[in-house]
Amino acid sequence: MALTVEECLELQLLEVEMLLSMFPKRGEITLDEDAVPSVQRYLRNAGGALPPQLKYSIAVDVGEEKVKVDLQVFLPHRYPQVAPQLFARSDVLHRQQQLELNTRLASHIGSLDSGDLCICEAVQWVKDNSLPYLENCKNSSECASEEVRVKETLHRMWIYSHHIYRQELRKKIFDSAKKLTLTGFCLTGKPGVICVEGLQENCEEFWRVIRYPNWKHISCKHVEHIETEGSIDNLRLFHGFEDLQFQAHGDYGLRNDYHMDLGQFLEFLKQHQSGHIFQILFGVEGKLSDK
Repeated sequence: MALTVEECLELQLLEVEMLLSMFPKRGEITLDEDAVPSVQRYLRNAGGALPPQLKYSIAVDVGEEKVKVDLQVFLPHRYPQVAPQLFARSDVLHRQQQLELNTRLASHIGSLDSGDLCICEAVQWVKDNSLPYLENCKNSSECASEEVRVKETLHRMWIYSHHIYRQELRKKIFDSAKKLTLTGFCLTGKPGVICVEGLQENCEEFWRVIRYPNWKHISCKHVEHIETEGSIDNLRLFHGFEDLQFQAHGDYGLRNDYHMDLGQFLEFLKQHQSGHIFQILFGVEGKLSDK
């Protein structure tokens, strides 16, 4: 037997009253303070504009740890003649688990007899059926954390410049390396060489910052990616960010247009297991002079 809108709204108010008695504590049911009075005013003066549809949420405790699952309820004016819109959500559920939970909830509510009030039934179903999804989500989070640890990667960039002289540029290089927790060095003079190592996103941000807006004579010559099952700190070749300066050849007035002693630089690279980088940077094989 079809119910009128007024009869449906009266049943909705009865159900809200029943739920408030079941969940009397503050915060268990979140309901707009004017929601029920709006429906009551309409029922006293039937024939006017329909009141806003009732919507509220119920905080359901699930499992022994009492994890909160919020059941959000949205009632069409003709509920219970038509199905309510329900959505269960929790901060600890991943999107996929939340989708699966709500698909099963909708299926369960759809199997009930049409015309029956069903929010109390929905609350009980959420209480009885959410725990497996919460446990699966916890397990998948733990697995994901292990996955991240296994795949931790050190990123190392070798950057070449025709020269590095300007004090403000050197300050930007050192400030950026410190801010982004990068280790490595900056070789000042002509040529200029920078090495940074750390997390990939930090190295890429360093590269973006120092070459902006128009540092023309600079290029990233080589990039290394090294995976580890432990911390990337164990893979670092440098303990800090060094200001590297060697004996210079030449001093041409105000520009200080000096060339770094590349023999000393090659020795430094070999001391840090990076002798092979010399040829990548300069295009020639490095050789130390006999002493």
